Amino acid sequence: MTGIVSAAGLLLMVGGLVGLILHREVFSPAPLVIALQVGAVALMLWARLVFGRRSFRVSASPAEGGLVRSGPYRWIRHPIYTAVCLFAVACVLGHPSWFALGMAGLVGAGSMARLLAEEKQLRVQYPEYADYARRVKRMVPFVF
Repeated sequence: MTGIVSAAGLLLMVGGLVGLILHREVFSPAPLVIALQVGAVALMLWARLVFGRRSFRVSASPAEGGLVRSGPYRWIRHPIYTAVCLFAVACVLGHPSWFALGMAGLVGAGSMARLLAEEKQLRVQYPEYADYARRVKRMVPFVF
């Protein structure tokens, strides 16, 4: 069941981003939007580099090789999902509309579905995850 929830979450995330792209509600000349989107892409790239050559899966199942707690994972448990959500929120700021808000909502809902499914599996695969989860917030350092 966790795999199905995770795959559905991925579809929601991709669907929301594709909707924003097709509606041309991604790029904006606003400096704040540009800064947020550049920051989101940088966070995603940093997280992928730190995560290493582990495979990407449709179902958010934990990769072998131990729990990653360095780089952005030191402050945020899910920096890639955070980056995708930040990018979508920036799209809404650059193109405020009900459509953009709905698409960003899909991205957020998909991210939450995936991270919750992933966390469930991480707690089973890595006993030290419980301590890590108590110390490090999911998506916003010191907040959530």
